[in-house]
Amino acid sequence: MRSGSAAAPGAKSAEPWILAVTILGSSMAFIDSTIVNVALPALQKSLGGTVVDMQWVVEGYALFLSALILVGGSLGDLLGRRRMFLAGVAVFAMASACCGLAPNIHQLVIARAIQGLGAAFLVPGSLSIISASLSEKQRGRAIGTWSGFTAITTAVGPVLGGWLIEHASWRWAFFINVPIAAVVIVLGLWRVAESKNAEPTTVDWTGALLATVGLAGVTYGFIESSRLGWSQPLVWGSLGIGCASLVAFLYVESRVKSPIVPLDLFRSRNFSGANLLTFFLYAALGIFFFLYPLNLIQVQHYSATAAGAAALPLILLIFLLSRWSGGLVARYGPQLPLIVGPLIAALGFLLCAVPSIGGSYWRTFFPGFLVLGLGMAVSVAPLTTIVMSAVDQNRAGTASGINNAVARVAGLLSIATLGIVMVSAFSSHLDKSLSSLGLAPETTRDLRSSEIKLAALAVPAGIDSSTAAEITAAIDRSFVYGFRAVLLICVALSMASALFAWRLIAHDVRSP
Repeated sequence: MRSGSAAAPGAKSAEPWILAVTILGSSMAFIDSTIVNVALPALQKSLGGTVVDMQWVVEGYALFLSALILVGGSLGDLLGRRRMFLAGVAVFAMASACCGLAPNIHQLVIARAIQGLGAAFLVPGSLSIISASLSEKQRGRAIGTWSGFTAITTAVGPVLGGWLIEHASWRWAFFINVPIAAVVIVLGLWRVAESKNAEPTTVDWTGALLATVGLAGVTYGFIESSRLGWSQPLVWGSLGIGCASLVAFLYVESRVKSPIVPLDLFRSRNFSGANLLTFFLYAALGIFFFLYPLNLIQVQHYSATAAGAAALPLILLIFLLSRWSGGLVARYGPQLPLIVGPLIAALGFLLCAVPSIGGSYWRTFFPGFLVLGLGMAVSVAPLTTIVMSAVDQNRAGTASGINNAVARVAGLLSIATLGIVMVSAFSSHLDKSLSSLGLAPETTRDLRSSEIKLAALAVPAGIDSSTAAEITAAIDRSFVYGFRAVLLICVALSMASALFAWRLIAHDVRSP
């Protein structure tokens, strides 16, 4: 086996195959992460369930990916990058098939968790194969090509997923991964050489276990509090175990020989500031991308395809302006773009909170998506630059991996915590609306007992059409009320990101 620091002979002829394998493999994870959000309304309609169940469909995947992505990279270095990458692809494909065949919401959540496990080996493996297999001259161009194609697949994912959901079934949003995975495995075994570190390394299994238990405990406690209530021992018990595990994780990482998160990196103000900015900004994005498809499909009555296409301005702006925004660092330094970008994103979230019910997409949600995309485009490349330059060059890969994990943990925790805000705001507004309708006590009781379904809440049978229309309108208005409340928090989170950039990140990228 060769060292990861040198390219193999004949790597130039292998470059197209390596790119094909890594782009196709990583595209499964990128497409899946965007397709599933668009599929949530169809999942809820087909399998039933509350918003808590929909949270678990997203969070089951995000939990294992967030907790184990750094371990996945370490195992690739230790046991072989191709081996672990293809193992991740195989697990992801099998779990995708199980997702498509799931007869109920609980089995779907379990399959999604296994998908996350596969993605934890697949996602870091794609870039590590490129870095280890190609020469330094080829590497920059290859990573640029990889980044461009993954951006395209991220943009295409929601539209393709929406079309499949609308014209076939939400199950095909998962089945589509199986043939792609088969191609990746065949090409990988045939055309990609194995590589691993020449020097033996160790994997921080204790840290990985504590991170997984900690994130699982905190996520479970927050999500289930909406269903079980805060008085349940299972809720505060899981929160206690989760918080204790995360504290223990920090203790272990400060003492273990080869930590998955080297805490000494955070001595750099630039690195700490960049990760705090990442956490708050991506927390806002996480809950936004969870809720907006529910709003567009269940309340605004968009088709699944139209809802998937609604976010295209955001994704395409990030893709088209990434090279330009990277040049902002050379011209102005990293601090100014990382202040301005999140502030523009905050305005984008505010504009997305304005629309009520009805109206043309171009006059309602398009301005918000456009401004949000501009804010993210200004932020992403400078953020990557400051993360990579804040540490020594030989630790740039570790720094990038940590920042990636921070972004994923931010989305995981924001969906868990701000989901509570959404449910509470929806329930409070709907209770007031129902009180003014003069409904029979048993009808009001039935509606209130199912408020956790949010906009999927069904009008009880046997009610006249006029009253049913009033109840439906009240449900829709209550969802918009909750959506606005959450987006105002997203505005605050984005502004906090800008504050961290102002206080912690240096004007000059070379500053310590």
